Amino acid sequence: MRIELAKTAGFCFGVKRAVEKVYEQVRGRQDSKIYTYGPIIHNEEVIRDLQKQGVEVIHSEEDLEKIGQGVVVIRSHGVSRRIYDLLEKKNIACIDATCPFVKKIHRIVADESEKGSHIVIIGNSIHPEVEGIRGWAKDRVSVIQSAEEANRFRIEDEGRKVCIVAQTTFNYNKFKELVEIIDKKGYDIIVLNTICNATKERQEEARRIAGRVEAMVVIGDRRSSNTQKLFEICKNECLNTYYIQTLDDLDVNQLRSVETVGITAGASTPNIIIEEVQNYVRINF
Repeated sequence: MRIELAKTAGFCFGVKRAVEKVYEQVRGRQDSKIYTYGPIIHNEEVIRDLQKQGVEVIHSEEDLEKIGQGVVVIRSHGVSRRIYDLLEKKNIACIDATCPFVKKIHRIVADESEKGSHIVIIGNSIHPEVEGIRGWAKDRVSVIQSAEEANRFRIEDEGRKVCIVAQTTFNYNKFKELVEIIDKKGYDIIVLNTICNATKERQEEARRIAGRVEAMVVIGDRRSSNTQKLFEICKNECLNTYYIQTLDDLDVNQLRSVETVGITAGASTPNIIIEEVQNYVRINF
């Protein structure tokens, strides 16, 4: 069997940086309780390992209100302005592990919103990154994920500018499609393609590999938005595409009749899991 592993598989810069920041706190602040606001990344294996070392996940503002002291690490997906304000009010030490590319979107949205623009976020409204971005805009903000939502989009003041940004892990081709729909409405729009270059490269490489193999394995947490997008892209190119979180999820019978297998992984997937899957397939087939 020939195995093709994507060069872009695994931790991206922002995720690697965020995970390292938490482990730095674990090593350097043994006398302080360490929290992360939301899971630091979308990967159960990493979260479990951090929990074993005493790191606790805060899931809401209510949880944050109950904390009197300790260190709070902001997750890679970022959070709303309200969370920073609450941390400052409570005088709790904050380590900001927000991905720099997400941080850039926060600044754009805050600036454009201050100028009076209507903010449109192309992305999944319930994803923590999008929830965080939304929290830097004022009241004129919309989240659009589908063509139907783009077609329904209207603003009351047609003379107002519309600023369009994207969730960093959104599908690039779908982003272009939705922007084209909004553009036809005749609004004064400014479009800022804030999809991370690493995400785009990962998606394009996955598409190429899936198009030339008989089976494709996509590794990543079920909650990972970028891994879900990779699976959708690969499935369109290769019918035999399988989504797994760890080696335990791999059904060996699905690969017995193929001669070429491609492997890629989401930005929150540790290298050790990718290597386990790759080695297992290489040895057993």
